[in-house]
Amino acid sequence: MDTVVELFLPVAGGAEVLLAEEATRLTGVPAQAGRGGVWVRGDVHVAMRLNLESRLAQRVLWPLAAGPYRDEHDLYALARQVPWLAWITPAQTLRVDVNAHASPLRSLNFAALRIKDAVCDALREEVGERPSVDTRHPDLPLQLYLGPEHATLYVDTSGEALFKRGWRDARGGREDVKGEAPLKETLAAAMLAAAGWQGRAEDGPLLDPCCGAGTIAIEAAQMACGIAPGLQRRFAFERLQPFRAHGPAWQAMRQHAQQRIHAPAVAVHAGDVSFRMTDFAARNAERAGVRDAIAFKTADALQRPPPTPHGTLVMNPPYGERIAPKGQGAAGAQGREDFEAGAGPAAFFGALAAHWKRHYPGWTAWVLCPEMKLPTLMRLKESRRVPMWNGPIECRLFRFDMVAGSAREVGAAPGPAAAERLA
Repeated sequence: MDTVVELFLPVAGGAEVLLAEEATRLTGVPAQAGRGGVWVRGDVHVAMRLNLESRLAQRVLWPLAAGPYRDEHDLYALARQVPWLAWITPAQTLRVDVNAHASPLRSLNFAALRIKDAVCDALREEVGERPSVDTRHPDLPLQLYLGPEHATLYVDTSGEALFKRGWRDARGGREDVKGEAPLKETLAAAMLAAAGWQGRAEDGPLLDPCCGAGTIAIEAAQMACGIAPGLQRRFAFERLQPFRAHGPAWQAMRQHAQQRIHAPAVAVHAGDVSFRMTDFAARNAERAGVRDAIAFKTADALQRPPPTPHGTLVMNPPYGERIAPKGQGAAGAQGREDFEAGAGPAAFFGALAAHWKRHYPGWTAWVLCPEMKLPTLMRLKESRRVPMWNGPIECRLFRFDMVAGSAREVGAAPGPAAAERLA
């Protein structure tokens, strides 16, 4: 199949422009950013490459049919335009997922049912049998996008979402701390992309002092080692009939990606105040093939000295037990009681900023946080704030530049550099 289509790559809100830049770099074709995703023209080889190489896309969707609609009957008619025998046999399975924005339809489940009916009716008429539905691991995953008046039906060539890199343990590895929203790999990659950190020697060392499960550090280390994000997993397109003829090209693409892996071009440092979390992150890094590329250290972020004279801090600060200071750190006197009483975030961020100003001049810090008043809490002036969504949570990625001389001695007036940074 040599057809060239407009592939759609959904992405987390706020990362559309970043994904457009990545897709353009990977394909050599200008990509167009839009609401919730990116469009890029390509064939099966482009679709395979984006699945293997994109760190930011959530999925790679191949369009099948598009047109106006008013009700479910129109959706059924739209789906009947597709030559389904080219995509699925009665011995295979399918699933239909629906994404809607301002759709007039009352039931999205019924919309999905009508698409399924169209596929089954088409095959029954042509070969006398129909495929079954598999909601977990279908051979043909379909995505229906509904706007106010326009519908588009896609094949999901990825299958499982692309943030599932293949290195999490069998239990999923996402319940690392009870009650915490996990950071997806695609969002960690978007944070690194926004920071302009690409794993090159000229980017300088990277540090995540509150690494949790290690997602940011693992993404960074894979970039530093040239490891393609999809190299350890499988994709839905490998089971799809139009892609099977391109199996040799796919194997060559994977082999080339394997041959590109190299020793880390730059140092990556990570750690957590919790020994349990540092160990958990190290085990995740082992499965991701980058354990030796990350220097892990269990340490309080409020006390940890910089591993190098300058570099980039990237962090998604946690709450709960991992934010509580231990020992005699800058906020240690307040203890766990203040943190549990609700003073925790303000005390933690204030103490963290004081530590950075004193010990991290020359570093650039990027902090993802849903607290829009974070610069005020840290008494720092941000040089940039990037809107990003962590699932349903609206966040900002704040950039703070720690310049030499920004540390303030107790009882002394701030110098000119410090005055620029203090809120």
